[in-house]
Amino acid sequence: MPCVLTTVCADFDRRFAEFAFEPGFAASVDQHVAEIRSRLGADGAGLEPPAPPRDALADYALGFLDALAETGWREPVGYDYAVCRLTALSWLVNRHRFLAPRD
Repeated sequence: MPCVLTTVCADFDRRFAEFAFEPGFAASVDQHVAEIRSRLGADGAGLEPPAPPRDALADYALGFLDALAETGWREPVGYDYAVCRLTALSWLVNRHRFLAPRD
């Protein structure tokens, strides 16, 4: 079974391209990144906040995906709260290099 972080990145890394032409989406994802860092105790006073603990991020992603599955959520054409949250999770995984490089 693949790591939940691998799954999130496989599904939401492609959303990064939208930042260039959807500034509202980019701003929303930025706010979600800050919220996730805060929830996981990885917010800091410096210019570069510390990385959240990888295991905590994976547990959070798994819980979030489970909650979405329970509601029957499907990814919309645009973006909603869940898309922003999952894109933020993917961004954190990429930013902190939590996955091995893809071949």
